[in-house]
Amino acid sequence: MPAMQTLQNPSAQRKPFGEHLRFWRQHRRMSQLDLAGEAEISTRHLSFVETGRSAPSREMVLRLAERLDVPLRERNALLVAAGYAPMYRERPFSDPALQVARDAVQLILKSHEPYPALAVDRHWNLLAHNAMVPHLMARADADLLQGTVNVLRLSLHPRGLAPHIVNLGQWRHHLFERLRQQVQATGDAALVALQEELQAYPVPDDADDTRLEGELLGVAMPLRFRAANGAVLSFISTTTVFGTPVDVTLQELALETFFPADEGTSQALRALAAS
Repeated sequence: MPAMQTLQNPSAQRKPFGEHLRFWRQHRRMSQLDLAGEAEISTRHLSFVETGRSAPSREMVLRLAERLDVPLRERNALLVAAGYAPMYRERPFSDPALQVARDAVQLILKSHEPYPALAVDRHWNLLAHNAMVPHLMARADADLLQGTVNVLRLSLHPRGLAPHIVNLGQWRHHLFERLRQQVQATGDAALVALQEELQAYPVPDDADDTRLEGELLGVAMPLRFRAANGAVLSFISTTTVFGTPVDVTLQELALETFFPADEGTSQALRALAAS
């Protein structure tokens, strides 16, 4: 897969509000006329805001950010660029204020057993997992399991889980497509750097096949993983996010839950859990 062009998101730089706004408008492929109509303001006023001839009110900043579906982290950057205080707090996932959210995450992860489930942050760093996940990670190089574990790095690294993924070509293609969509939505340069790192990993010759014959019933891409006993476990996955977050950390948190794609996998996981 060719390397994707890096998005020059001005949110991490000291730039005027108008440049931030223009970035997100163009990133969302909206004309000034489109955005003005969505925000119920005149095109002339929007043009003046983008060029710095008019200063937006705090309400206007938030309205434009909502119409552009700007992530909470970047909404804070827009507010600061316009001269206002950030609105959305960002706390570490371990912060006591997020205890209720952590309890909800743990409840979901635990209730998903005997199937694997985990929680990751915006950069795919592992935040929490249930008791089944370590069984799948056990044969990865110990170095990849030290400190902060990045799930994508662990999955595709030649000393990670990649040698045990039967349909590596398909799964690798699937993960890169998800990463591309995430970058498209957020403009996060750190995700672009992660993608470039992952693309540089060597790929076995027999893992180049990205054709979709392995699609499950034509609707889902399965992960086919070879267990330590040689059995092939097949999974389909779902992603869950918080529906109404007002905290940056919570908006960027995602739960990845894996379900057995066949009865043999279901029985194998139940037996593993029982043992």
